[in-house]
Amino acid sequence: MRRLLKYLKEHPLATVLAPLFKMLEASFELFVPLVVARMIDTGIRQQMTGYLWQMGGVLVLLGVVGFGFSVTAQYFAAKSAVSAGMAMRNDLFAHINTLSYKEIDAVGASTLINRMTNDVNQVQNGINMFLRLFLRSPFVVFGAMIMAFTVDVKAALPFAVAIPLLLLVVFAILLVSMPLYRKVQKQVDKVLLSTRENLLGIRVVRAFNHQDSEMKHFREQSTALFHRQIHVGKISALLNPLTYVIINLGVIAILWTGGRQVSLGTLTQGQVIALINYMSQILAELIKLANLIILLSKSMASLNRVNQVFEMQPSIDSTGLPLSQKKNAFSGNTGELKSVIPAVQFDNVSFCYTDSGKETLSGVSFSAMPGQTIGVIGGTGSGKTSLISLIPRFYDVSKGAVLVNGQDVRTLNPVSLRSRVGLVPQRAQLFKGTLRENIRWGKPDASDEDIYQALDTAQAREFVDAREKGLELMIEQEGGNLSGGQKQRLTIARALVRRPEILILDDSASALDFATDARLCQAIRETTGQMTV
Repeated sequence: MRRLLKYLKEHPLATVLAPLFKMLEASFELFVPLVVARMIDTGIRQQMTGYLWQMGGVLVLLGVVGFGFSVTAQYFAAKSAVSAGMAMRNDLFAHINTLSYKEIDAVGASTLINRMTNDVNQVQNGINMFLRLFLRSPFVVFGAMIMAFTVDVKAALPFAVAIPLLLLVVFAILLVSMPLYRKVQKQVDKVLLSTRENLLGIRVVRAFNHQDSEMKHFREQSTALFHRQIHVGKISALLNPLTYVIINLGVIAILWTGGRQVSLGTLTQGQVIALINYMSQILAELIKLANLIILLSKSMASLNRVNQVFEMQPSIDSTGLPLSQKKNAFSGNTGELKSVIPAVQFDNVSFCYTDSGKETLSGVSFSAMPGQTIGVIGGTGSGKTSLISLIPRFYDVSKGAVLVNGQDVRTLNPVSLRSRVGLVPQRAQLFKGTLRENIRWGKPDASDEDIYQALDTAQAREFVDAREKGLELMIEQEGGNLSGGQKQRLTIARALVRRPEILILDDSASALDFATDARLCQAIRETTGQMTV
């Protein structure tokens, strides 16, 4: 809640004015039953047509002014809610980008996406409705009760019984439904995970003809979500009938007591109508309040889930001071000193993924000197990708140490470390945009000449020239308009354009034919110089 208040404080005027204008609208609404009572007791009883027109004009004026206040309140409420939602979503995205692979693996990408989209939207809607109704509804409920007692104390006694009963029902259902809504949101995560997994692996699913089993799995997750939503929906649905029953019993009580007083001459017909109108106002507002509480229950559950992500602390801090101020950035070794210090050194390294229970790497030791090329060979699943992930410190070692230029990577600023590493991942990953934009991920200020040199080394120049669009060639999301080999060569060019001190190629030529692979290896040997590969 404290974090939410921080976002609302960024627009204090809109946050305050929204409920203020709603309460002003409600104030005008409370005068309507009194005007109607005057029209009945004076205008209709005494057949004063002019008075009826005059009071009718007052009703229209109250409606127009109230409508103006309502529109103004909704504008400020929407502005405050949307601004808070945008700021929260931006901060959440920035925070997720500070998390290390360890935290992202533990939570899951689908859950993080769901919390940044669906959950933040729920919070945003909750803020909007809270500012519009949470103060207005209680104000109308208690205001109507007070106005009813100003009409007649004895006839208004049903209000004193009905309102506490209504509050008891509303908050009892709230306490039961809030934990259930949290379970519903968790099940939404599972449905999103199943959907994302199926869409990302659609080729594999079809290749192995597993459409039926995947549909069955999704149906199970979706059915579980359906049953949880129905269960909590039935509980929440009790609000409307229970409030209607209590309010209508109150109306019956008013008619009974009011009717007797009208017969005795101590109460007018217009006053009885006014009391019934006040009871109807309370009914309408409590229905709104009940629906608001259901929405707030969902919003609070979503806010807690968003806060859980914010409270996750990265095990590898990638922020820190600028490189010029960072004491643990790379030290300026001379060329002579570099020649005797390994560019990369593994010192009895062991590594274990979180909750895996078994070491992926155990007792690994080797040194790679500047300008040296080393091949890491092993079967599928032997830990080759895990090993190279330790160099740019995507993960921390369990035992031993990884040293770069003689310094333990755990003592280095990750930004400084990764600026000296060029990594070509096992799975070629490109982004929607031009070829120039994709290659400049490696070096934002790279000139066209630098890019073409990298393309030449990566053996990608030929197919780029064949497209006849040069560096303006559009790349679809994940390189959807390129073959596997073309994507791999562009990711190699992206790593080479930054001229890194350490170049890591993680099975990056698996989609290349033998001849292209040979030319690529030769080009890398000829152009890398003192680069450790």
